Amino acid sequence: MNSQQLARRMQRVRPSPTAAISDQVRTLEAAGQSVINLGEGELDFATPDAIGYAGIAAIIQHQTKYTAVSGTQELKAAIAGKFARDNQLRFSPEEIIAGSGAKQLIFNALMATLDVGQQVIIPAPYWVSYPDMVSLAEGEPVIVACKEQHGWKLRPEELAAALTPATRWVILNSPGNPTGAVYSAQELRALAEVLSDHPQVLIMADDIYEPLRYDQTPFSTFAAAAPELAGRTLTVNGVSKSHAMTGWRLGYAAGPAWLISAMQILQSQSTSNPSSVSQAAAAVALQQPAEFLDDWIEILDRRRRHVLAMIADSNALYASAPAGAFYIFANCQALLGRITPEGDTLADDKALASWLLQDAQVAVLHGSAFGTPGYLRIAYAVADDLLAQACQRLLNSLAKLG
Repeated sequence: MNSQQLARRMQRVRPSPTAAISDQVRTLEAAGQSVINLGEGELDFATPDAIGYAGIAAIIQHQTKYTAVSGTQELKAAIAGKFARDNQLRFSPEEIIAGSGAKQLIFNALMATLDVGQQVIIPAPYWVSYPDMVSLAEGEPVIVACKEQHGWKLRPEELAAALTPATRWVILNSPGNPTGAVYSAQELRALAEVLSDHPQVLIMADDIYEPLRYDQTPFSTFAAAAPELAGRTLTVNGVSKSHAMTGWRLGYAAGPAWLISAMQILQSQSTSNPSSVSQAAAAVALQQPAEFLDDWIEILDRRRRHVLAMIADSNALYASAPAGAFYIFANCQALLGRITPEGDTLADDKALASWLLQDAQVAVLHGSAFGTPGYLRIAYAVADDLLAQACQRLLNSLAKLG
């Protein structure tokens, strides 16, 4: 088979940049190089023991058969309990679905609702997969550039200017990847006021980083901040970031029953139910107090401050402190056009990230992958000693540039 035999839809989608950088790191490591990966969105913490034991118990108790496509009753009850406890949102079982990661549920929601030419408003910087998933669903990504001086958040006037009769979705990610931006209830209310006059528009609240925040301000999700629009809001979450369960592949979403039903139909014809063992573990994760989170946040905050100090010492990068998640989105524009020791010109952020991988043997992601050229995303979810090494390597390499 060759590329001429591929479906035309494959021309609309790119490989994931985050997966690509991880593949590059593995290739370099296989060649004997010592690479530190600050490009991957994965906590280095272990899944808490009680959750792991729940998965083991599920295997021992032979909970290894098919389940209902949208999830077991036990898991749905735990998800409903989480939403009620943490977000003051009430959902029936018919309004809840679990899938093989939050990513799958976002994809299913878009596939279930987009027709050719319908538009999805995506604030930039954005998670790398949003535009490609929209394109695969034959929709049109509408990228709205958000400003650093506005905290990287979509403002009501920007939203109003982007809305058209063809708009089908608005995607809001808080805390955000790659910036760590967190929307307040007041900011969400202001966006809701704009959307109230556009009844055809659905709202997707991607809250996957919800508990990873650095201040005590209560978290607000869109459906809670704008209850009058809850009937057209899909709230997406999962256990990958909140409980260090990326490999368990378990996400969940809640919203209007008609949308959940459509997503369930798609899921029944693709992956079917998420792993039964992962469901059992996730039910325990969502029911038990997350007593480990305070320690995790303290560790992440220490690492956040370490990277910010490195950026300040570089005299070439700039970044504001992120309010959530575990990324710093650093302005690297002062480095573009600089000359490497090999005589090459760093024309853009992608060239800079590529050179840093070769020279410093540190992997970071270029901002262009997130729809915002001139920046680097630095993930600091690695062990403190590795992070210290990575920061020193970056400083050493940056000092070489002419």
